[in-house]
Amino acid sequence: MSIVTLVGNPRPGSRTLAVATSAAQAVGGRLGASSGAYEVVDLSGPGPHLLSPDKHPDVGAALELVTGASVLVVASPTYKGTYTGLLKSLLDRLPPDALAGKAALPLLVMGDHKHSLAVEVHLRPLLVELGAFVPTPGLAVLESQIPQLEEVLAGWADRVAPQVAAVLKEGALS
Repeated sequence: MSIVTLVGNPRPGSRTLAVATSAAQAVGGRLGASSGAYEVVDLSGPGPHLLSPDKHPDVGAALELVTGASVLVVASPTYKGTYTGLLKSLLDRLPPDALAGKAALPLLVMGDHKHSLAVEVHLRPLLVELGAFVPTPGLAVLESQIPQLEEVLAGWADRVAPQVAAVLKEGALS
């Protein structure tokens, strides 16, 4: 099992990256993932190359990690009520059904609770369109909740981990 965290924040070392990697570990811990099962694709690095007509090795490596994941945590800060264009630029490079057979967990970090539906209304449908199994609910984390992140993640991971485990088991049987 491989758990890949995809972070669409243009800033290196962002709060979104910290929240997303913690979320991946929370779910992975409940799935019995080994410490070597985790990878991170932080788009703050290869971001400038996403719109280049030339193939850049960092973008290729990011796409390979994303499509090779068993479980994909897809995270973004909330920009203009939805996920970032940076995240969309990478996901647009994936062919149809590139995430088929994978569990994808959408996550948005936001400043205001009025954007909390964006994870279900915007990010979840994009991942489903790419073929992923996306258990509901996605995770909407308010910046004010970050000091209590462990508590927030515990309840969420308890809800989604059994659904992810069922998908992973089903995939191993087929």
